[in-house]
Amino acid sequence: MKRILITNDDGIDAGGIRRLAAAARDFGEVWVVAPAHQRSAASHSITLREPIDVFPHDFPVEGVHAYSCSGTPGDCVRVGSLNVMPKKPHYVLSGINYGYNAATDIQYSATAGAAFEAAFQGLHAVALSENIDDVHEVTNAYLKDMIKEALEVKLDYGQIVNINFPGCPLSEFKGVRKNVAVSRSAFYKDRYKVVEHFEGGGVRLMVDGIYNEKCEEGTDFRALIENYISFGIVNNIG
Repeated sequence: MKRILITNDDGIDAGGIRRLAAAARDFGEVWVVAPAHQRSAASHSITLREPIDVFPHDFPVEGVHAYSCSGTPGDCVRVGSLNVMPKKPHYVLSGINYGYNAATDIQYSATAGAAFEAAFQGLHAVALSENIDDVHEVTNAYLKDMIKEALEVKLDYGQIVNINFPGCPLSEFKGVRKNVAVSRSAFYKDRYKVVEHFEGGGVRLMVDGIYNEKCEEGTDFRALIENYISFGIVNNIG
């Protein structure tokens, strides 16, 4: 039986990882090693100078071996495959993330970062994300089909499969766009606003993104705003 390691960046108690683990049981023995708390935007960071604590964790999906980890999603892949699991996994699934990981946001995404860590270890890695709205009709209808297809994709070293599910109702869903390129645009154009002034001239800043839908044809971004699943291969460095 194939061994599957699942992680995320929203934390082990997030709804998305539970739905992913339940779907993944059709494809093999499922192990979950996920952050104890929210670790979004941690990218591919790992812990080097602090200990990492791992605990067995109650998980509401039958038959799944689950552990919480004090480290980053990248740490979860490393300790999961090197220490927690009795043998290395055949596949690593990261997600289902709360919020798209497409376009330039992939650079910051710890969902993608965990998948890239798996790819660095020579493991077949898939990142999965969906819209922040609580409309999961497309994800729920197509999740197993997308997992099956992603596990069959031939990947070179350092590559991952990146899948994003649109947040539209199933009645408005257009289909699957495969082999999409990564957009150079972003869903939010970042700026910072001042939320507090301090003595001595210091300021406290808070990111304040402006929503954007301008993007290139043939990209993951374009697929999502047109109500398609985006399915593509993303290259990491190396």
